Amino acid sequence: MTVAKNIKILLVEDAKTMRKIEMNILKSIGYENILEANDGAEAVDILNNTDGINLVISDWNMPNMDGYELLVAIRQNEQYKEVPFIMATAQADRKQAQKAEGAGCNGFIPKPFAADELKKMIAVVFGDERSDTESADAAGPQKTASGKAKLRVAHIQITDHLILGVLKSWIEQGEIEPKHYELETQCMAGWNPVEQALEKGDVDAAFVLAPIAMDLFHFGTPIKMVLLAHRNGSIFVRNKQGDYQEPYGDFFKQKSVLIPHKMSVHHMLTHMFFNPINIKPSLDKDADVDINLEVVAPINMTPFMQENDEVGGFVVAEPMGSKSIAADVSEKLFLSSEIWQNHPCCVVTVRNDFSEPNSEAVQEFVEHLVKAGKFVAEDGAMAAFAAVRFLDPDKKLDLKVKVLKQVLTDPLGITTDNLYPVKADLDQMQRYMHDNMGVGNLIDMDSFVDTQYADCACSDFDPVSHSADLLNTEEQIMSLLSRSN
Repeated sequence: MTVAKNIKILLVEDAKTMRKIEMNILKSIGYENILEANDGAEAVDILNNTDGINLVISDWNMPNMDGYELLVAIRQNEQYKEVPFIMATAQADRKQAQKAEGAGCNGFIPKPFAADELKKMIAVVFGDERSDTESADAAGPQKTASGKAKLRVAHIQITDHLILGVLKSWIEQGEIEPKHYELETQCMAGWNPVEQALEKGDVDAAFVLAPIAMDLFHFGTPIKMVLLAHRNGSIFVRNKQGDYQEPYGDFFKQKSVLIPHKMSVHHMLTHMFFNPINIKPSLDKDADVDINLEVVAPINMTPFMQENDEVGGFVVAEPMGSKSIAADVSEKLFLSSEIWQNHPCCVVTVRNDFSEPNSEAVQEFVEHLVKAGKFVAEDGAMAAFAAVRFLDPDKKLDLKVKVLKQVLTDPLGITTDNLYPVKADLDQMQRYMHDNMGVGNLIDMDSFVDTQYADCACSDFDPVSHSADLLNTEEQIMSLLSRSN
């Protein structure tokens, strides 16, 4: 069957701009019969007074009645307990997904999501397409005609993944000819497709946020982390709209700050920045929350902020922040290295079903990435040209070499010459998020991080000079806030 385009959809989302984005996504895939609710309580009123609602799509974090409470209320009401329910939420970790499914959620789609993701989820909910768990097994690792291992690597369009772009360019130009693998890069629209492809085995490896990789590992995805993709490299920019004056921290109170994913270093950086000055940011909409965090795709952050002066700023991987500054939409608040020096962020993960039979290919791949990282660090100006070609091949992001050069040569910006995966740094990340933010689950770093490849490729790495040091003192935070004025 095909899902009828005239079905009546109830969209429940408290953030007006986010609701507008989701309305536009629904309309772009052909759905026009849409009712809107600001929270779960309003959604219940609409359900009680409206016949023929065919589908509920709800956010999780909302005031008055959240999405989980709405789901429970719907499943307990005889009148509409069979109405399909999709949770579209920033609560993107597996623990929350399992909780929603246990309460009767038909589909779970993490924010930020694209039109094709929502279209597929609606089809799954109505039985028009198999879910990922029901789909046929992925082909798994493959060999090429030459006998080399085909290495399929997922990434997104951020400078954090540039070493992969440099390596791809070298291979295409014949400067490097791998002996054991043939590289196939897959640029994806966001973190959700990367996560799903890695979990299902649609790719063999991925450049992915460390907390996402840890979450996948905790819930049984057979992967190992083999290398850092970079250190540092993120930025917090504030909205130029509004009156920015002392006390500067108050500028962000009762506003939103945008982050790219719940399971991200950007979520952690936001908490690390505001916590020392007693300002509470959270994805939850509790009464004691000072800043509402919203999960938005990096490419949408600048336009989202432009049309909404209630957005105080956003934390994101480069070059999106510098691009926003160049467009005169925002001001730089801080670079991530200024509060957490040498921090990890994105990591290179490889599925076990690829690495176990292809250890020579993984070793060679890691060595090539380390070489590419040193090139980016030594010649950021040249790397900027490769960055534009790799990150914006269709010229949809309108990236400029000048902006990329500035990002890659900033002494406080991204570093790619120190890619050894120090377990203590990654453990510091997971424990901060788990203990201070209540996010994620603790994993055994010795089981998750496989250093055998980096031991050979990064033999000159000095862990002491590249240790990840927290610098988020109250004095440092106040200095950064005042500097931005």
